[in-house]
Amino acid sequence: MARIKLTMPSGFSFETRLPVRITDLNYGGHVGNDTILSIIHEARMRFLQKAGYTEMNFGGTGLIMSDVAIEFKQELFYGEEVIVKVIATEFGRVGFELYYQLLKTVAGVSKVIANARTGMVCYDYTLKKIVSIPVEAKATIESL
Repeated sequence: MARIKLTMPSGFSFETRLPVRITDLNYGGHVGNDTILSIIHEARMRFLQKAGYTEMNFGGTGLIMSDVAIEFKQELFYGEEVIVKVIATEFGRVGFELYYQLLKTVAGVSKVIANARTGMVCYDYTLKKIVSIPVEAKATIESL
């Protein structure tokens, strides 16, 4: 079976930290794959907030996630802190890619927990249609 293999960009422009909560654990005693997606969502919201945007107001339009790919590498446990790095790349007329690298530090060594990519598309929720990326919003998140 073919596995997802992401080619990660270098030079992540944004970083945030999140604690692992007891409610983040699955029956295996580690962070579940559904929680990794939630962590990515929180990091995306913080990335957009730093640029002055939200998913519902991205320079006058909304954003919708069109796809996601997650490559799991290591387990993450209760009490650990996850460091999430984010960068926006691969801009097109109506969307762009966000790449995420999730890390933890163990005994002074940084370990990759997961790599991820989300396809983001500009979307007018009122008209229910895809729209072009606002020029100012694109310039702002490119410069983070």
